[in-house]
Amino acid sequence: MACRVQKRISLRRKLHILRVLTSSNSAKRTSIANATVLRLYKLKLALETVKRHYENLLATRGEHINLLNHVKENKDVKIEKVRAGTFMVKVTCEKGSNKLVAILEAFDEMCLNVQQAKVSCENGFSLEAIVVAEDQTLDVRDVSEALQKAIGKQSGEKDLQKFDKNCDL
Repeated sequence: MACRVQKRISLRRKLHILRVLTSSNSAKRTSIANATVLRLYKLKLALETVKRHYENLLATRGEHINLLNHVKENKDVKIEKVRAGTFMVKVTCEKGSNKLVAILEAFDEMCLNVQQAKVSCENGFSLEAIVVAEDQTLDVRDVSEALQKAIGKQSGEKDLQKFDKNCDL
């Protein structure tokens, strides 16, 4: 007999909890059960909606990253003449192998001495440097073309290596 009373008390507690969770005012078991099933169904639909939004956000994120990667691929070389034979060089481009080495080799070929430099590889490759030319007649256009060529040569070598790996000749 005590066992039956405990089961009833337990059932009433559970029904009370369900009534509170589903905001049901009914005292009938079937009504509370129906409200519970309806609440579970609504929660399931809400979960599916959240999953769809999450998948859409991931797809959008992927598209944005892809667009940012294409934007980063632009090579940018800015040269400013500070005074006769002294240049402020700013280079930004995508990350790649030996960009710094190629730029320094180009400086060496043009007989440019680096006085001060700052290099970053955080979001692509960037270099800011103050260089002094041994030849005072060197022009901004000459330095710019040499750096564009050095950076382009590095990208071209990387592309040829990819091509060679994909071709079976």
